Amino acid sequence: MKGKETILVVEDDKVLADLLWRNLRKLQYTVADVVLSGEEALKKAKELHPDLVLMDIRLGGKMTGIETADLMRIQFDIPVVYVTAYSDKETLDKVKKTEPYGYILKPFETKELQIAIEMALYKHSIEKKLREREIWFSTTLKSVGEAVISTDKEGNITFMNPVAEKLTGWSLENAKGKFLDDVFTIMCSVTKKRLSSPINSVISRNVVVNYTNPKILISSKGQEIHIDDTWAPIQNDPKGEVQGIVLVFRDITERKRMEEDVQKNQKIESIGLLAGGIAHDFNNRLSVILGNAQLAKLNYEKGKDVAKYLENIEKSTDLATTLTQQLLTFSKGGEPVKKVSDIKELIKETANLSLSGANERCIFNIAYNLHPVNVDKGQISQVINNIVLNADQAMPEGGDIYINAENIFIGNDSVLRSLVPGNYIKIEIIDQGIGIPSDKLYKIFDPYFTTKQKGSGLGLSVAYSIIRKHGGVITVDSEQSKGSTFSIYLPAVEEKVIELEREKERAFKGAGKILVMDDEELVLQMVGDILKGVGYEIELATDGATALEQYKGALRTGNPFDVVLLDLTVPGGMGGKETVQKLIEIDPKVKAIVSSGYSNDPIMANYKEYGIAGVIAKPYRIMELCKTLKQVVDNGK
Repeated sequence: MKGKETILVVEDDKVLADLLWRNLRKLQYTVADVVLSGEEALKKAKELHPDLVLMDIRLGGKMTGIETADLMRIQFDIPVVYVTAYSDKETLDKVKKTEPYGYILKPFETKELQIAIEMALYKHSIEKKLREREIWFSTTLKSVGEAVISTDKEGNITFMNPVAEKLTGWSLENAKGKFLDDVFTIMCSVTKKRLSSPINSVISRNVVVNYTNPKILISSKGQEIHIDDTWAPIQNDPKGEVQGIVLVFRDITERKRMEEDVQKNQKIESIGLLAGGIAHDFNNRLSVILGNAQLAKLNYEKGKDVAKYLENIEKSTDLATTLTQQLLTFSKGGEPVKKVSDIKELIKETANLSLSGANERCIFNIAYNLHPVNVDKGQISQVINNIVLNADQAMPEGGDIYINAENIFIGNDSVLRSLVPGNYIKIEIIDQGIGIPSDKLYKIFDPYFTTKQKGSGLGLSVAYSIIRKHGGVITVDSEQSKGSTFSIYLPAVEEKVIELEREKERAFKGAGKILVMDDEELVLQMVGDILKGVGYEIELATDGATALEQYKGALRTGNPFDVVLLDLTVPGGMGGKETVQKLIEIDPKVKAIVSSGYSNDPIMANYKEYGIAGVIAKPYRIMELCKTLKQVVDNGK
């Protein structure tokens, strides 16, 4: 700096003024002028605008050096160094208010004068740069379209632009000096939990951080605004130390809405594809049922045997039931109706049945001590069936399908990271078919995606959903022209399997009084005829309110119902769940069975929690209905 800066000397003692002038010239500074009073000093400062002023405190004239220095700072932003013989507390207190850049006591050494001047010039230049940056920062960021907040290193707000004021609901005037988290209130857009700002992490790490996970800003008025944000350290310190942070965030609420609209349209397209496939499959089933019903009617009128037509109707109904069960697997919140089971025979029977009449054969390798599992046997059978059929379709020329089942332990180091460590059973279904192209492999569990001409593409997505709801995983390895291996992992349990004697469908005789409630007149009449035919005394109701009155009446007459069979869902009326709750209030010992076409309804899976004695899914066979009724009646004896 030395040699270029101009200095104004304000000293009323001519001897001292001359000494200062000579010392400054010796130090190679340019002396702008030497004046004797405060009034002259202000005049020369305005005219010459020196880089620094050496100011005596006691001056001749109306103004003191302190008064002059204060005006010099306010009007011209010129740094002042006091040169004085006074150092008493009163004088020092007055001097501090003028924010001087130095203070030299007379007499002084030339080196001491140089150090004071250099330090004052350096300090002033740094402060000037900081002010210029702040002005630029404030002016520029006020005009940008994104919200901007800056803080000091303690996290207290120093600046907000108009966009930030609008989004947060805070004005700069009210927010300045407050801790950032008190103004910038955010929560996770998924969990809705309050989040703390990462200001301490940004300052300590001294790096720019872009947070891509969307969050919600809560304005002072309670408005929820979806935002994303970027945090950066402020380094105004000459040593590179972080002096605060700048936060830039933007309102992405509209973008979020547009993304949701796109996702909604994609879901609608997927549902349309799903509905088209369902309509095709279901219409095929209905065509067989309707056609055979008409043939049975025509042949019955001619006195011919109609058994084969009725058998075809029954088979097609079973296929339609399987289709609806596949759809219900996708139901939100639906849970499998689980039971501890040994599924060795289930695997064999399902696989062999799936290949009836096919060119393939199954070769089994199943561990004799395969662990029990807590599963919905119907759903697991469906999984085996779907994958075996998939293997059948992959081998049009025939071949062998290998089915292995073994016990396996999954540890913390397993690649199957979604599984909780523990004991599992692993079922492998291996075909020697056409395989799946590598670029298609990740899509095979998507609804109605298929690589084969034969097949709907619904089976594997159903299998995936079922296994996931059982707490397991299904994976696939495949290579074109060499075949595919599907691996199913199911959690094993320690409980023992209670084996029940397999009952054949046979004539069944029941005894007792049953109240049946269903909103479908044809279903109600059919169930009534079935139960009357096997020996039950029956009363019918079309909704919950009617059933309640009938139940109350039976109690009053001393001829109560043994069991109540209730439809779970009654559109526009009181369904099974609410009816059971009201029946329990009337009679805590009531035995209720609920029935539903929504076999995956949470109530069907957890019926005991609702005070229900048993469940049965529609459509059901006569034997299945009678067996459930008998079990519920016998449990009360």
